[in-house]
Order: sequence, then structure tokens, then C-alpha cells
Amino acid sequence: MRIVELTLKPEEAFDEQRFNAALYNKLGLKDDGSVFVHPVKRSIDARSRNVIIRVQCEVINAGERRPVIPYPDVADVSGKEPVIIVGSGPAGLFAALRVIELGYRAIVLERGKDVQARRRDIAAINKDGVVNPESNYCFGEGGAGTYSDGKLYTRSKKRGDIRRILEIFVAHGAKDEILYDAHPHIGTNKLPLLVSKLRQRILDSGGTIHFDEKVIDFIIEGNVMKGVVTGSGNIKAAAVILATGHSARDIFELLLRRKILIESKPFAIGVRVEHQQSLIDRVQYHCDIDRGPYLPASSYSLVHQANVDGHDRGVFSFCMCPGGFIVPSATAPGEVVVNGMSPSRRDSQYANSGIVVAVGENDFRDFRQYGVLAGMHFQASLERKACEVAGGTQRAPGQRLNDFVEGKVSGSLLDTSYQPGLYAADMKDVLPPFIISALRQGFRNFGGKIKGYLSNEAQVVGVESRTSSPVKIPRDKVTLEHLQVRGLFPCGEGAGYAGGIVSAAMDGERCAEAAVQALKK
Repeated sequence: MRIVELTLKPEEAFDEQRFNAALYNKLGLKDDGSVFVHPVKRSIDARSRNVIIRVQCEVINAGERRPVIPYPDVADVSGKEPVIIVGSGPAGLFAALRVIELGYRAIVLERGKDVQARRRDIAAINKDGVVNPESNYCFGEGGAGTYSDGKLYTRSKKRGDIRRILEIFVAHGAKDEILYDAHPHIGTNKLPLLVSKLRQRILDSGGTIHFDEKVIDFIIEGNVMKGVVTGSGNIKAAAVILATGHSARDIFELLLRRKILIESKPFAIGVRVEHQQSLIDRVQYHCDIDRGPYLPASSYSLVHQANVDGHDRGVFSFCMCPGGFIVPSATAPGEVVVNGMSPSRRDSQYANSGIVVAVGENDFRDFRQYGVLAGMHFQASLERKACEVAGGTQRAPGQRLNDFVEGKVSGSLLDTSYQPGLYAADMKDVLPPFIISALRQGFRNFGGKIKGYLSNEAQVVGVESRTSSPVKIPRDKVTLEHLQVRGLFPCGEGAGYAGGIVSAAMDGERCAEAAVQALKK
């Protein structure tokens, strides 16, 4: 086996019919089964005017070929000891799969609906502005990740086996290109079917999934978890994996009410900025008109240290969605929250990204009566303001980008991908002055990095407030159990231990292994 790097043209690298043949041709090899060429990494090099694609490949003799490992069949666990998993987002689903692999019965409790039924509630938000607090863009099978860009990369290498997570996705229907693309994604149009296949795997193995099953209390004896209380009654288990996501505010309030230790943590708040995708492509790919039929929609990553009242403030792009849409992500009536998602082809005419400002405990001083939930209440207050400014509907406040930076109310707004529609507003009526100041500095800086970025042909939409959990649920670094309650395993984004689909999935697997290990003692 040897590793080689090849340079391909976009039409060779991104045409599915030509890609494999191009690899063999570049290496002067015949695709006759005597050797196999497996792509290991595919990345775009746009540093020069002529964009090239770099592909690292393994060249393997026929006898040494190792195909993608199919997800293994496991023994029926329907009669085995149970582990409760609260939440069916990436952390919850992968925790359930791993619990079953290890020979225990996974009981998944999901407050929302299955992914098919959830579509109707998503449509109701987009078309009618009606928010179902139990089934929306954040709550329901697959969690917030189902209706997202489906990005599958993480900056952290410490949480677990990234390759294993990707292979499980491939085994359940994702394209194998996610195994070698430098920035893999699946797309919001593909994720629902994949999630339903993961669900079926759990059910076929003897696990159970209960939809419309909201956890309203814990069963705790002494300092030991014994199960949970739902609207349907008590469910007993000696291990509970809490994977409820960053928007389950009622769970945070339940933890506080039951005097279960939680901590405040920093997060970020800002806006979504929306440009024409063609502008970003022209700058990133150095093209005069458009990127052509083969190059994928381009993205960007931006960061700036603003100075507000003598203090540094990090301003950065978050969850950039090339060829995507801005979506309404409120989880309760009376609030407006925006997020971004992209279909698999990323073929929308719009590019959007969160541009957010880091916030910490000093910024929550006016909410200190809420203790460790001060950040959560600060976050919620801005979401309610956004709703009030936009007339109490799911229409979101919008402002042309240059007008925002100059402090002017826009006389008109641009067309947008945000289906409920926009309302011309001054963002300073929604966001506090320190965030407005930091964002303005950030946008001026970004305008110097990307030509044409700072103009009135782009607009900001508010508010982007669910970047991460406003609390952390502390756990032991080794056992992953809660520091105070034995048998409780805080997991994923909602507990403050992940930041996306892959990192949440890996954390889910780790918590599953830790829960099983605790049960064996």
C-alpha cells in the first residue's frame, strides 16, 4: 500500500462518473481489479486563479483491500438491562446504537415527533408562523442536526473515532464521499431518510424509541439516578444519558429545581448575514462570472478581535451555509431565532452565515437573579425582542448590511431565503450595544478580507442566538458521570460537551460506553 497525492481539475474531481476513472488514469493504472485506488482526502486549492483539487489516495494490492466496514448486525437486546437515553439528536441516536452494540437495551425518549411527522410542524413554522414547542427545527427525531447543513467535520480530535461515525453514516445511506472530503456534509434533504434508517436499526435490534414522550422529572434516590418521569408515567433504569440539546430550557430548569449541579458557560450571539452565493464564489474561486458546473458552492471562515469599551470581543463566522437557507429555529411562541441549513447540492442562490459575538457571565449581570441560568434568560430576552420588533410573528428583523454598520434603518430589504419573511428594523432595538458595536467592527474587518462583502447587496437577519448551550452540566472526566448524581451521564451539545453533528455523535458513543461500564460494576 502506498499514499500518493494527485492534482485534478474540478470536472475530474466532482463529476461522479469521471472521478474514479480519473484517479486510475492519473496513476497510469488499469481498473481491472489487480489494484484498487481509494481516495483518502479530497480538498479544494483555490490559492491561485486556476482552482485545482488535491486528492490523496491509497493504492492497494487486490489481496490487501479493506472495504468500508458495514455496520454489524447485533444480537437482540430486547430482554437486556435498559439504559435510558433522553433525546434523539446525533448524541442520543449514536448513544443508543452503541448501548445496543454493547449488549444493553436502549430506551430512547424523544419529546418531539418522528422525522416524517415532524415535516408538517416545520412547514407550519415556515408558512404560517406557528411554533409547536415540542416539534420544530430543534426538537424531534434527529434533533437540530436533521434540519441543518449536515456538516460532518469537527476541529476536535479528542472526543472519539471520527472515521467510525462517518462509516456508520455511510452504512445507513450516506454517500461514501463523506469519508474523504475535507469538509464533508450530507444536506438537509438527505438527512431525514438517514435518520429514519438509524431509528430502524435501533428498533430491529430490540431497542425502543418513544416519540411525543417528554421527560418532566427524574427519579433519584439519595444521589443515585433510578429513572425518569414522563407524561406517560415512570420509566426505571440505573443509567440515564441526558442528550437533550442546547435548546431544552425546561430540562435546565428541572436540573436547577432538583438541585442537580449545573454551571453557567460562555456562548455567542449575533445575526445571520446573507449574500448572493455568486459573490462569495467569485471572490473565493477568482472567477469572473460563476463557479461553473463542477465546483461546489464556496464558503468562508472569518474572525476578528473587536474592542468594545476597552475589552476584546471575539467576532466570528459560525455555521456558514453555502448555497443554503436561513430558517426559523424558535422553540416556543413569542420568540424569533434564526439558523442556517443547506441541501446536499448546496444549490440555493444564497450564502448565509452566523456572525456572532462571544458573551460571558459579565454580560448577564442584569439577569443575575436567575443564578446559573442567567445566560439562558439573557438569550431568551433577545429572542423575545426580535419577535416583538417583527410584530409578534415569525417574520425576522432585517437590515441591509452597510446600513447596519452605518446605523441606518433600511428603506427596503432584499429578497431572502428566509421563508416567513423579513421586517425592516434597526438591530440596535434587538441586540445590546456591546454586541452591535462588536458586529459593526467585525463586518468592517470582513469587508477588507472579502471584496464586496460589506455592501447593501447583503443583509443581516436576527437573531442568531442558539450557537451553543448557555449552561454546562459538569461530569467526571473519566467516568463521565455527573459530579453529584450517580447514573446520570450528561451528553452532547446541551450538556456543553459537543459542537456539531460529529462531535455530538462521538460524545454519545463515549457516554454509552461509560454508562455500560458503570452498570457492569
